[in-house]
Formats: sequence, C-alpha cells, structure tokens
Amino acid sequence: PSLLPFRLFRLTITSVPSARRTELIPLAGRSMVSTTPMLLFLSSAGVRRAVGRFGPSVATAFLNAPTSTVMPMATRQQPLSTRFMSTDAPAEEKTEEEKAAIKAQREARKAEKERKKAEKAAKKAAKAAAEEAANRIDDVTYLSASEQDSYEPMGDMSVVMSRSRSGREFVNVGDIGGSDDAKYGPGKTVWLRGRLNSIRVKGGSCFLVLRQNSFDTVQACFFKDKENPEQSAKMIKYLKTLTAESMVDLEGTVTTADVRSASIQDAELVIKRIHSVSKADAMLPFLVEDAARSEKEVEESQDTDRPFPRLGQELRLDHRWLDLRAPANNAIMRVQSAICQLFRESLYSQGFVEIHTPKLVAGESESGAGVFTTDYFGTTACLAQSPQLYKQMAISSDLDRVFEIGPVFRAENSNTRRHLCEFTGLDLEMAINEHYMETLEVVHNMFKHIFENLETRWAKELEVIRTQYESEPVTFTDEPCVLHWPEAMEILKEKEFDMGDELGDLTGAQELALGAAVKEKYGTDFFMLDKYPSNIRPFYTMPDPADARFSNSYDMFIRGQEICSGAQRCHDPELVTEIINQKGIEIGDGLKTYIESFRHGVSPHAGAGIGLERVVFLYLGLDNVRKASMFPRDPNRCTP
Repeated sequence: PSLLPFRLFRLTITSVPSARRTELIPLAGRSMVSTTPMLLFLSSAGVRRAVGRFGPSVATAFLNAPTSTVMPMATRQQPLSTRFMSTDAPAEEKTEEEKAAIKAQREARKAEKERKKAEKAAKKAAKAAAEEAANRIDDVTYLSASEQDSYEPMGDMSVVMSRSRSGREFVNVGDIGGSDDAKYGPGKTVWLRGRLNSIRVKGGSCFLVLRQNSFDTVQACFFKDKENPEQSAKMIKYLKTLTAESMVDLEGTVTTADVRSASIQDAELVIKRIHSVSKADAMLPFLVEDAARSEKEVEESQDTDRPFPRLGQELRLDHRWLDLRAPANNAIMRVQSAICQLFRESLYSQGFVEIHTPKLVAGESESGAGVFTTDYFGTTACLAQSPQLYKQMAISSDLDRVFEIGPVFRAENSNTRRHLCEFTGLDLEMAINEHYMETLEVVHNMFKHIFENLETRWAKELEVIRTQYESEPVTFTDEPCVLHWPEAMEILKEKEFDMGDELGDLTGAQELALGAAVKEKYGTDFFMLDKYPSNIRPFYTMPDPADARFSNSYDMFIRGQEICSGAQRCHDPELVTEIINQKGIEIGDGLKTYIESFRHGVSPHAGAGIGLERVVFLYLGLDNVRKASMFPRDPNRCTP
C-alpha cells in the first residue's frame, strides 16, 4: 500500500575520548518499512524529539537529505549486528574497584530513596494517627463525681457493672422548672437519666428531648463554642451518633425558655455532658410517637399528603415493651397498679387479710371452664382457674375475711376482645352473719374507693390516657345499685330481646342493653345483678331458698359489661355434695378435702372474683382487654 512521505535514517553513535559524535545516515524511502526492523520512523513529532536530543544539526541533515538517497546494497547486505556496531574502538574495561564503586553508589542511591519513602510514609501515618486520636470519642467510666472534670464530656458510658457509686445525684424531670419556686430552677446544674425521645442536629447546634416515666419530657440544647471549636465539633459529632429511644445520662444547666415540644414548657437544659448508657437500634419496629397517636388522629391524617401509619395490634404485641413506652399505654399499666393498691387499701381498712393460695391443684376448681393440665410427678395437675376452694377453706381456718391478688388460668378458646387465657384475679371471701348483702356492701365500698381515688390521686395518668383513648369517669351510686333477675328480664323484654324461659345466661348484647337501661334509669355505670339461675352457676353457689331454680349469686357490671362474679357459697357439706352430683362432676381428691373442711365446722360465707384487666379495660373505655394486660395471653399468643 501507498505510504505518506517520510524519511528513514540510521543513527550511528561513535564514542571518542573528547566528544560524542552523532552520525545520521539517510536510508531508503518508503519500501524499507517491512524489511529493515531496526529503522526509526520519524514523523514531524519524531523530528521534534530528534531536535531535542541531538540538536538542530541532526534535524537539518535529516530534512536536507535527498529523497532518492538509497543505502548501498553492500551495506544493506551486512548483518544487523555489524551494521549498527560503532566504528570507534571499544571502551576500556572497568576495573573491579570501579565496578564495586559504581555498585555501591547505586545501592546508596537506592537506600536513600527507600529511606525518604519510609520517612514520608511514617509522617503520613503519624499525621493520620494524630487526627484519629483527636477525633476519636472513647468510652467514659464514671468512678467518682469529684473526678469528672478529667473525663471527656461526651462518649458512650462503659457498661454499668456496679464498679462504684460515683456520687452523681440524678433528678426527676418533673422537678425542673423555669421559676424560682421549682426544686431545680434557673442556674441549677443537674444530672438526668432518661430516654432520648427525639434529637435534631444541624450545623453547630443540637436540640433534643429527654423522656422519663414515659410522659415527663424536657428539652436540652447545645451550641458550638467559638472559644473551643475543636471540642464543640467533637460534641456535635457525638450527638449525631445518638439514636432515638437510647438511654442517656445528661448533665446540664437549667435556663428559662418557652418550649412547646416537652411537658416542661418554661425551662430547658444547656448541655454540659452527655453519655449514652444503652444505645437503641437506629431502625426500630415502629416509632413510639406513632404508637402514641389516637385512632381519630390517624384516621384524619389519611386524606393528607403525610398520613400517619396504622400500627396493627399484632405488631404492637410482638414488641410490647416498645408499645408500652407510649405515654397512654404506660399510664394504663400505672392505673392497673393503682387499682391493686386501692383494692388492698379498702379491704385492709375493712379487716381483711391477704393470702396466697396454690396455683397447682389436683382437680378443676370451676365447673364448665376449661383447664390447663400438666404432669405433676407422674400424676395430672391443673393450673388453678381461681383460688375459690382455698378461699373457702381459709374461712374454715378462722380467717374470717381474706383476699388475694394472683394469676388465674382459663383454657377457653375464646378469641374475643374481652377474654384472656391468663389474667389477674382480685378475689375476696368473707364470713357473713345472715345475708350475702353484707358482702355486696363491702364490695360496693371497695369499688367506690377505687373509682374516687383514681380520679384524684391518679389524675395525671388518667389525663394522659384520655388524650389517646377517650373516656369519661365511671358514674356510681352512693349505696349499692342491685337489680334482681326478674327486673332485668323485664327490661330486656322491653328492649325486644327474646328471653325464652328466662333461665339462660345473658349474651354480650343483652348485657350492653341492660347497662344502657340502668344508666338511663338509675344514672350509674356500675351496678349489680343478683339471683342468677342455678343451672348457669358453679356447684359451690348457694341456692335461693324461695326458688331452687335461682341462686344467691350476683355479677357486677361497668358500662354494661361484666367485671365481677360472686355468690353466697354453699357451706353445708351434704348440700354441696348433692349439687356436685346433680351437675355430674366427679368428686376427686381436691374436692374431697374441700368438702371435708366443711365437715369440721365453717362459718356461712360469700365472696367475689374480679378480673383486674376487665376493670382497667372497661373503666378506661378501651376497645380491647389486651391493652389492659402487660403481656396478654390468648389462644393465639404465648409470647412475649
């Protein structure tokens, strides 16, 4: 193929003692490319390189050479090694000393190069280490408050392992305020331990909200210090690592402020020190603030650009500890505790003794209710459905008034909003002189004590609950409001319910209708219904002396739903044996000892069993009893 014009030449370099001479031998033109491998092709760029290396004379000689100049045939036929060999005399052979000196110089240059390289790497590593040390935030261990100035003001707290008591005094958020009357007012420096409710870091500033007891919150802030920029930058860096719901220790100075995002609204804390005691995962199953929203608030948001998520009941119960951090849910547990406290207070004041009965029993304690069974060293035992038999045997032991707060187990496959397989029973039993109304009066006084004191002593908790779950205080009468079974039947028939032979149990709808009618007629949410049919009551229920079809039994209701069941007990051993046989119940070892306790003499007595979760659930107007149980057990849930 045709090639662009170019010139080919051969360089012959001859070494002479006094100078270096370069000879340019012009070669053939275009056709020598493929046959002469040792030729140099010079384009215009090649010419420029030649000028730079050999000087302008070489380039001039190359450019002025005639294009027709052709290498003589004799020269072309010489071997390449001969053709490109210098025509000058070979250089003198170096001595061993010279060679050694050259080698030493070469190795010295190499060693110096390696030394400089290592020195540069060392400086770079030292600089990186210094920067890392300056930016590293180490864990902090508080051994003594008197030494805290030597501790970093930020960093994760070492795992609390009871190493020492540092002497730091932690305060409650509720005691902080912006007035001089506050326990910890403006200018006071305090330590707080709480949960990080929220945090916002932007630029050189940070605002966070610390939460205690689920619903006491206070704002804290940090601003970059121009006089100590490095320390401030380190603090901002650490604050960015904190995650919501982490437990933190915070030292700060109280200052007045106008705050709307916390329960303490007239003060905030200026952060001096902050340490994470237990960090929460950055990604949680759900946000506590989402769990704290009312159903109404969630529903109203659905038509907006940013609808709030709906948290399903199963998701909440799977992570119940997180769900209970929501202020209202946490307050429900406190109200549950309050009811137990008030139950005890009232009964103690009325001469009762608290007892603790077995939960492993040899046979069923209730007729008609399913039982959980377990192996008991080769025999079958049951989880107690109630402390009923043992409460009655306590009366036979001359403990005339007893009560118990304990677990109750029911193996009933009831998947309703008001049934649980395990709940807490508030049980009482008392000797009576003549009539079970003596017991109804005691129970009525007890519930009055609970209702009145909840609204006064636990007003804060109720206010928090009612912001998420709307309800009104329970209304009640000063004296017991007792309906008899025939009156209840007439009311329900007026409501167009078919009551049949009037000897069947009430349905949920009938109970609600009866509750509404009683509220309208008597102005009370809390009432009692007695004289239930004997065939729907347990074997230990005393029959009505006027009509054996009915019994001296009663239930109690809040807002039309049952919370309590009770009766005068059948304390006559022959009569109770007859009833047991009529109901087709086998008299096992457990019932034999129960009946035997009556053969040794026992006072007439009556009592009641109350479901704690039912009381909480109905008093607060909740939509599901599971909200009133810390870790509910139903047919589909046995964890967490």
